[in-house]
Amino acid sequence: MTDHPILDLLRNRWSPRSFSNATISSEDINILLEAAIWSFSGGNLQPWFYIYAHRGTEGFENILNNLSGGNQGWAKHAAVLMVSLAKKERDPGKPNLWSKHDLGAANMQMVLQALSMNIYGHFMGGFNSAGMAETLNIDTTVYEPIACIALGYLGDPEQLEETLKIRETEPRKRKKIDEISKLI
Repeated sequence: MTDHPILDLLRNRWSPRSFSNATISSEDINILLEAAIWSFSGGNLQPWFYIYAHRGTEGFENILNNLSGGNQGWAKHAAVLMVSLAKKERDPGKPNLWSKHDLGAANMQMVLQALSMNIYGHFMGGFNSAGMAETLNIDTTVYEPIACIALGYLGDPEQLEETLKIRETEPRKRKKIDEISKLI
């Protein structure tokens, strides 16, 4: 429950760990990527790139195997695994100090589009960045892996181990406004 009225899409966004066996079509993935394209970015540079794979493919296993052990157990049920990358430079030799911010905005825009389509996303920072770069042949002089995303349709929380099942079904908690802001 929110303290102030916000869009249902924002209030209903959450990061499940329980996914169904349903697949996500290539067309729906393209819609999600299109949503990311239309996010804001400094200088309209759009300094993001996505690598993704569908469950049951070698690419999916390559991404999955570079997730932390705690994430592998539930992420293996996602329909799609994705790695989001931030471009390091604006121009050669000129760092893009805001690329991670811009990537975060594109990621959020994509996951809100997904939610409007009944697709849920769970962002993960628990992964082996160097291993992911090597396995997926990412040029780390150009891009930095920032977050992995599990995408899928909601599944039954009963498929999760007990500690994750509890986290999946307990009420969500958010900080209060006065904990995250200050009027000056």
